[in-house]
Amino acid sequence: GSRRRRWGLLVTAGVGGTLVALYAVVTPFVTPALRKVCLPFVPATSTQIQSVLKMLETRSGSLVDIGSGDGRIVIAAAKRGFKAVGYELNPWLVWYSRYRAWRDGVHQNTKFYISDLWKVSFSHYTNVVVFGVPQMMPQLEKKLEEELECNARIIACRFPFPCWIPDHTTGEGIDTVWAYDLKHSRGRETKSLEITAETQS
Repeated sequence: GSRRRRWGLLVTAGVGGTLVALYAVVTPFVTPALRKVCLPFVPATSTQIQSVLKMLETRSGSLVDIGSGDGRIVIAAAKRGFKAVGYELNPWLVWYSRYRAWRDGVHQNTKFYISDLWKVSFSHYTNVVVFGVPQMMPQLEKKLEEELECNARIIACRFPFPCWIPDHTTGEGIDTVWAYDLKHSRGRETKSLEITAETQS
C-alpha cells in the first residue's frame, strides 16, 4: 500500500510538473491573442526579409523591429551593418533571438528587449520595421508620427498604414512591403491641411 501511494505521489508530481512547464511555455504565445490588439507570432518569410533589406539598401543609422518575434529581421539587418534592436513581449522568443544572434556572430550589433511596444519610445531610431495587424496600424501610425524624426523610414510588412502614402512598395500578397519616408508623409499631410483650409475659406 505504501509503495502504491509513493507511485501515486510520483505520478501526480510528474503530471503537475509537466502541466506547469507547459503553462510556462505556452502562456507567452497565447497571451497576445487575449489582448485588445492581437499581435500573434508569425515568422517572417525569406521573401519578406529580402524585401525589407531591399528597402534598407540606401539607409544607415539605427534600426528597430517592433514585435521582433524570433529575431530574423534584426539579425539580417545586423549582418548588413546596422545596429539593430528588437522589442518583443514573448520572453521565450527574446531569449531565442539572443541565442540566434550569438550563434550567427552578430550579438555585438543586436539587442533584444522584453517590452510592450506601446510603452517604448522609438524617438532615437531612424529605421523602423513593423510586422503589424490591421487593428493596431492607425494607433501605431499616430505614435510613430509623434515620436520619430523627419529623416526616419518606416517599413511595414503584411499590412500598410491607413493614412500614409508609401514612397516605395515591393513584393506581392503577404510578402508585400511598404516603405514610408516620414519627411514626405508629413509634407503631404501639411499640403492636405492647406488645401482644406483654402476650401473652407
